[in-house]
Amino acid sequence: MFDPDIAPSGTLLGLLQRGRGDGTLHALAAPRAEALAALHHCLLRDPRRDWQVENRSLYYARLCLDLDAGLGELERHLFCADDLLDTAEERTGLALAVLGHLASYGREDALLLLRRYAISGANWAWALDELALRDDDAGLTALGESVLARFPAGPEGDRDLAAAVRDAFEPRPWRLWADEAQSPATAPRVRAAQEQGSFDRWQRQLRPSGPRPGWSVREVLDWAQEGLGLYPAQLRHVPATRCLNAVAGPEDRLEIIEAAAFGPEAARATALRYLAEHDDPQALDLIEAAAADPAGLVAEAAVTAFERMRGTAALERARAWIHRTDALGGAAAGMLASRGAPYDATLVLGALRRTVRAEGPDAPVLWDLVPGAGRLGITCAAPVLRHVYRETSSSHLRGRTARALAATDPSFATGFAVECLWDCEETTRELAAHHATTADARVVEQLRRLAADPAEEDDVQTAVRSRFGPETAV
Repeated sequence: MFDPDIAPSGTLLGLLQRGRGDGTLHALAAPRAEALAALHHCLLRDPRRDWQVENRSLYYARLCLDLDAGLGELERHLFCADDLLDTAEERTGLALAVLGHLASYGREDALLLLRRYAISGANWAWALDELALRDDDAGLTALGESVLARFPAGPEGDRDLAAAVRDAFEPRPWRLWADEAQSPATAPRVRAAQEQGSFDRWQRQLRPSGPRPGWSVREVLDWAQEGLGLYPAQLRHVPATRCLNAVAGPEDRLEIIEAAAFGPEAARATALRYLAEHDDPQALDLIEAAAADPAGLVAEAAVTAFERMRGTAALERARAWIHRTDALGGAAAGMLASRGAPYDATLVLGALRRTVRAEGPDAPVLWDLVPGAGRLGITCAAPVLRHVYRETSSSHLRGRTARALAATDPSFATGFAVECLWDCEETTRELAAHHATTADARVVEQLRRLAADPAEEDDVQTAVRSRFGPETAV
């Protein structure tokens, strides 16, 4: 099911929220006021399912340029009172990233707005990262004293400054502010913060808190379980599995099997993962039992352990489990989609149809089922894939669906591939650049635009150039 803030896919707002290429095409054909209202809605209320991995900023920045949009709405959003109360990155991150792209396209007003926000905004570090990529040395140097004023002199302020310098995504501004010749007012304090960050890393290396060489299997399992008793709780079963790989031998197998069957939660999760990684003959039976455990940690670890298995026995068990309606059934469907043989196509198609019908176009298992339909060349899956393409709110899943359609739908080149040239994800634009028919005048024009756009990804531009012969001017 869709999140409640995602509009229907047939509306202009719904298209723009999903980052579909048709969103840009419809916005340019709609009345400008309507298009701007939908664009601003997206910019001020980030519509992404996963804002940390899905792309929208370049997509929206290009539309801002096409619509000649002003920055008044973004300015009010960045500097409103909510900025003092809601300091989460996701509230302002999209707006700042769009401003960064606009600045790279030569919009001086966007650059000035980023500088203002870096001085006074709550999400100043993001704005500073955008400026680090787009601003010149003089502009960044002028911000130094204002940014350092955020950290009052004293032990606490110095500690926070050292953490900010250490964790900066783009170090360029801090290097400028540490340069005595360019920034004499900030250099001593920034250099001290850099030295403190290096010292802190060295100290952490001297005081490891994890398992030590020589630990027994029991000590590793106990360490994993102890993490659940901490506040906040620490899920240690994944690193504990790596430790078991280092300390466990054949003589420890029975103890690990016992822990996987009867141990406490974290110890059981650790043992399950270990047995699955070693393709132990008992692993699949233990996973099946653990998948129904009421403890969420155990059930989730069992499913994850099964997903990591690579042997033929796991594939055979997946064929038996694919009809289950729980998470283990979804993992089985994903395994067959990713690694199944051609004769598994019927099972994968059934799981794809069943999942879309029961869970909608954003079900997690579709991330495996959709590429699986393309890998297995299931041509009769095209209608379901077209539905997922239109309706999913995840731009990454839509990109996977486009790739599957390219392998299963003969109409892809003249259909969805055309709009994919305007998609928000660069991998989807790259796919479209390879497949979209040049018989459509819009395709040729957009290919030329992508080839000339300095903000476009190299892989996309390489794909664009592959569509034109050496004698053809792009």
